Amino acid sequence: MELKKAKELCDRIVKAVGSVFVGDELMLRKILCAALANGHVLFEDYPGLGKTLLVKVFGKVTGCEWRRIQFTPDLMPADIVGTRVWRPDGSFVVEKGPIFTNMLLADEINRATPKTQSAMLEAMEEKQVTIEGSIHRLNLPFFVMATQNPIEMEGTYPLPEAQLDRFLIKLSLGYAPTTEAECEILRRRIEWGKDDPTGDLKSIVTKGTFRKLQMMAEGVYVHKNILTYIAEIVRKTREHPSVRIGSSPRGGLALLKLSRAMAVTAGRDFVTPDDVKIFARDALSHRIILDVEQALEGLSPAEVVDEVVRGVKVPKEFTPG
Repeated sequence: MELKKAKELCDRIVKAVGSVFVGDELMLRKILCAALANGHVLFEDYPGLGKTLLVKVFGKVTGCEWRRIQFTPDLMPADIVGTRVWRPDGSFVVEKGPIFTNMLLADEINRATPKTQSAMLEAMEEKQVTIEGSIHRLNLPFFVMATQNPIEMEGTYPLPEAQLDRFLIKLSLGYAPTTEAECEILRRRIEWGKDDPTGDLKSIVTKGTFRKLQMMAEGVYVHKNILTYIAEIVRKTREHPSVRIGSSPRGGLALLKLSRAMAVTAGRDFVTPDDVKIFARDALSHRIILDVEQALEGLSPAEVVDEVVRGVKVPKEFTPG
């Protein structure tokens, strides 16, 4: 597939999602890049902001099979991955859980207990699950789009750091849309004549074409100066005086994959520094743990990432040849 055609398809996917979901186009493009990188997305927002609708629409237009798990306190690991079931003839068969899909919507993931949340770790990292000692591979593409409520809300459990680290990016849709955006939400609801318009959506690409777009991202050129730029940003998050634990190397890999995907959506065959900078806050903030005093004073990990990015020298040479 040519880069020009890839850009056209990516633009059409973003436009199709935006025809239903009222939101920032850059946010939609970031979600697309995460999916092209076969990575997982975590949305943290208050209820009622359209997170679930956004994920449903995205699954529909990309032609991927998708399933939903509503996380609740009584959800068990077997409800996610599946289990072996005894049959009357004396045999056992594996009943696969909803995680066997292309795109998994993990709705309100932090309402489940830590034990249940941990059932997602193997699938998110290794694209496989273990059911009573047997390994079962997941089909590609596979990525999780999870929503969580802010941890101060009643009935929530904080996600373990190990699980947070497996999300490629963490995004927020924003609590208060503009008056114009809110009016557009109301206008579209009148136009649809129903609460869920996803049944009328058409897929923009097939699952096979989407896989080709993912593989194109793997072929995008990355100059050695860009690699150094990414490594310096990640390293300085660990050296920042307000940080107790900085980003893991997985944060650098996230920036690499996301920046290559952004290049594909822009119709380029090489990564620019802007491709890296645009994802720095989203890819690194949730991997940083601040010192207690700094957190109590109101400093946020996102502010630390912004400061780090401003302090790293931007490479001037990054094109092929």
